Amino acid sequence: MNEIKPYSKAIVLLLKRTVENNSPEWNNILRYQSDIQEYLSVIGLELVIKKDEGFAYVKQIVMEDDSTLSLVQRRQLTFEVSIILVVLRQLLEDFDNNPTDTHSTERFVSANEIKDEVRLFLPEKYNKAKLEKDLDTHIQSVVKLGFLKEVWNGNNDTRYVIHRIIKEKVTLDDLDLFRQKLAEYVGGTR
Repeated sequence: MNEIKPYSKAIVLLLKRTVENNSPEWNNILRYQSDIQEYLSVIGLELVIKKDEGFAYVKQIVMEDDSTLSLVQRRQLTFEVSIILVVLRQLLEDFDNNPTDTHSTERFVSANEIKDEVRLFLPEKYNKAKLEKDLDTHIQSVVKLGFLKEVWNGNNDTRYVIHRIIKEKVTLDDLDLFRQKLAEYVGGTR
């Protein structure tokens, strides 16, 4: 008979989502890190713990031939969601390099601030009227992806905290590549 391990619940949680340091399973993840990693490696996953950032997650192990076991499904993001992710990643990078509030390690952002920043990224001939209509939906998509967490809602605006996992998923190289592609898009035919 198989015995349920004390870290089984932590593994199940990690397979579902990013686990933050305020989770009841956080201490088990730290305590049983090597056991969890041993289990996950059998199915082609790697445990990543960012103690300083306050979260843990799993990612696919890339094999020598650059393939994976394809356990984790990749999602194709819309152009608008991609722009929001780039904006959020840049806001977090700027915050980390020039913190305005030395008492906080979290970057808070309002929906209106996100919208203002997104508008700056858009090419001149982009259908801005349609974007304005759909922007709240795109922001909610980013929330569902786990990159934003709503912390306050009122007075015709919503405040979020940018989840630091965005630094793992959208790297500085990704930012540069996106800017390059956007410049090509703006410079080319639309």
